[in-house]
Amino acid sequence: MKLHELQPAEGSRKVRNRVGRGIGSGNGKTAGKGHKGQNARSGGGTRPGFEGGQTPLFQRLPKRGFTNINRKEYAIVNLDALNRFEDGTEVTPALLVETGLVSNEKAGIKILGKGSIEKKLTVKAHKFSTTAKEAIEAAGGTSEVI
Repeated sequence: MKLHELQPAEGSRKVRNRVGRGIGSGNGKTAGKGHKGQNARSGGGTRPGFEGGQTPLFQRLPKRGFTNINRKEYAIVNLDALNRFEDGTEVTPALLVETGLVSNEKAGIKILGKGSIEKKLTVKAHKFSTTAKEAIEAAGGTSEVI
């Protein structure tokens, strides 16, 4: 095979259908939209979920629950992830972002107690679960709420 013989795979390239470009194109005059009516007009058609004037399904269904606008979302870090640090390291939110354990700090960092910790660390975070706090102190480290 030579460079000038290269061709795309059969059926991988499709020519765009240009509507309203003359009778010979097969989509001339009305441009495939038929005669008159809402969908033949510019900007025509209905919004998503419109059911012809009947009350749409999303309005017929009962509303449920509520969204708290003051909700705080915390970035979570489990204990077993903290084992990558050396003994005596001070683990701060900035260090967690720097090492890639957390990509987005959100409203703060919360340390959860999944897994076990073998290193003696000083962990500074915005929140700790009870099991995480106990495990850090059992390993000889300290947990400090920022």
